[in-house]
Amino acid sequence: MTARIERPLSPHLQTYRVTLTMALSLIHRATGIALYFGTLLLAWWLIAAASGPGAYANVQAFTGNIIGKLIVFGYTWALLHHLVSGIRYFFWDLGYGFKANEREALTWGALIAGISLTVLVWIIAYTVGGGR
Repeated sequence: MTARIERPLSPHLQTYRVTLTMALSLIHRATGIALYFGTLLLAWWLIAAASGPGAYANVQAFTGNIIGKLIVFGYTWALLHHLVSGIRYFFWDLGYGFKANEREALTWGALIAGISLTVLVWIIAYTVGGGR
């Protein structure tokens, strides 16, 4: 008779405690996917701008209501969060920031910077655009 070999179990989410670094890694992937859909909105806006006043007015009507503004705000956040989080990954690719305190600082920095830059972009946009 052959003895049964005890093999280790594969790591699973139930084994690990979810950390901020893990959550932001997932969010980074989700924002990458969201950027595809947001880029369709950006392409619609550019095509409408090139097509004439009627087509542009349709896009402005969509992005001017509360739902449209929330979508554009979400796209702005996804873009800026993905950018900042990508810089965090770049630091890791260079071999920096792997100690626990450095990893946490980079993660919190990416989270705070993504939100702060989004709010800053929208404040500047409303200031320059006259609140429209």
